[in-house]
Amino acid sequence: MSARRRFRQLVRIGPVQVGSSYDSRGQEKHTAACTAPRCGFSADYDSRAAAELAARTHRCPVR
Repeated sequence: MSARRRFRQLVRIGPVQVGSSYDSRGQEKHTAACTAPRCGFSADYDSRAAAELAARTHRCPVR
């Protein structure tokens, strides 16, 4: 089963996008995902501040 999410409050910090959504239990989750080709970084966080910090400190391994 695919987990299709409806993101809101999208913000772009460098190559990383941060968005908020609700999980299957109705809890708010925040996702940070790198949009650079061949990077593959993506992570879920419980707080918006943690997701934005991850976006600010992310360094793509692929150059």
